[in-house]
Amino acid sequence: MKIILDGSSLSLDALWSVACEGAEVEIAPEALERLEESRRLVYDLADDDVPIYGFNTGVGWNKDRHITTKFFKFYNENLVRSHTLGMEPEASEAEVRAAMAIRLNCLLRGHTGIQPMIAQRYADFLNLRIHPVLPERGSVGEADISVLSHIGIAMIGEGDVIYKGTRMTSSEAHARTDLLPVDLGPKDGLAIVSSNAFGAAQGALVLHDLLSLVDQADLIYATSLEGLNGNVSPLDIKVNALRDLPGQYISTSRVREYLEGSYVNEPDPNRPLQDPLSYLGGACVHGSLRDALEYVTKFMLIQMNTSDDNPCLLLAERRIVSCSNFEVTTLATGFEMLGTVLSHVSRMSCYRMIRMANPVLTGLPRFLTPEETHVHAFGALQKSFALMDTEIRHLSNPSTADFLPLAGGMEDHASNLPHVVQRIRKIVDNLKYILGMEMMHAAQALTLRRQRDGDLRLGKGTEPAYYAFRKSVPWYDRDRNLSADIRSAYELVRSGQLLQEANKALGI
Repeated sequence: MKIILDGSSLSLDALWSVACEGAEVEIAPEALERLEESRRLVYDLADDDVPIYGFNTGVGWNKDRHITTKFFKFYNENLVRSHTLGMEPEASEAEVRAAMAIRLNCLLRGHTGIQPMIAQRYADFLNLRIHPVLPERGSVGEADISVLSHIGIAMIGEGDVIYKGTRMTSSEAHARTDLLPVDLGPKDGLAIVSSNAFGAAQGALVLHDLLSLVDQADLIYATSLEGLNGNVSPLDIKVNALRDLPGQYISTSRVREYLEGSYVNEPDPNRPLQDPLSYLGGACVHGSLRDALEYVTKFMLIQMNTSDDNPCLLLAERRIVSCSNFEVTTLATGFEMLGTVLSHVSRMSCYRMIRMANPVLTGLPRFLTPEETHVHAFGALQKSFALMDTEIRHLSNPSTADFLPLAGGMEDHASNLPHVVQRIRKIVDNLKYILGMEMMHAAQALTLRRQRDGDLRLGKGTEPAYYAFRKSVPWYDRDRNLSADIRSAYELVRSGQLLQEANKALGI
């Protein structure tokens, strides 16, 4: 499978295919023509002695320094080396591939003036599985200069790479693949290092993951409703249609589908008129997450398919303009919004587990124990999800406004996009643990109800999810090492297996 990159049509799914499934890339012919025309324009303007930032001048505080023709190669290689400043931990290979794919796609817009050979080298690295080693810390999100420079030194044959799963020097990987290190010319160094491709790459993969996780959250919430013997009235299609919130409408519709045919849809005189808000409004808050995802995805796709270069080359007008297109404040603050909503999703899941352990609400034994005298069951488990939720709460605190003036005061704003995204990535991972533990409670409650009340009918989607869960996490009939169960539940959520089984039954 090959993904055609043209500078304007890269989707999250296509990026995922390149980053996580190893799909190869191909540069669209018309995009390559744009690069060649842009490169010619840059040289034409340089011949006319037009000052061009990063081409025949320095960058940042050194913008007033003139670079003569004979020093172009030396200056650009030194620019890359001097900005190679990243710190561990290292980004995953998938994140590196995503960063290279995004940067290549944005270069193909033709607003940079980079030599076409550099664009081709991004494609070569992706297709030959040469992945520069990128430490993920060091960028303040005002272009990921100190991180993306590690791709630059790999292109000139320096630094380390992962080649087909093995770590080696870049020069060795070049030799094994018959590639020659690139000779950097004017503007090439700045074009390689000055973009937000790294923060966007990590963010795009998190978004893709979250778009699946919100569906799983709906499924696990539906199973919890069955475990509680909860009310389905908040899922009423007409009530939610009146509210006119797109995300809420989708989540409540999904939960209704998963619960189709379930016993909770039948009247029960023992069922309370209204449940705690963590149950009553669970699907609504998941809807808030969907709305936030829609917003952030919109601006992520813009980021992945436009130029964020400074200066910006306007080919049709034959001029180069200094600009601030590297600003990603919209995207960074959007991810902070996601963090806030995810903290609500997490907290409601935790409250549902706490409520599920309360016999007054459930009519089931305390802590969902099968034998109150001898089995402790899920009492101490509350500490595990409480800690995970606390981490999420603190990780969701805003940090985009925390920055210092740098480069002699020239760079007095920043967005911290990579830092924000890395926090969201951790939040998402924690939430997978929490949702897995919620599924442990829901399945335990359902098993207890079935033992007491007979073989209760479960929903069309929740039933296959329940049985798939039980294959990995058996009925808790006596106290055992719960860490293993927590890990198994997490892996089920991480793999998406429960959702796959439910969707298969629903024909989705």
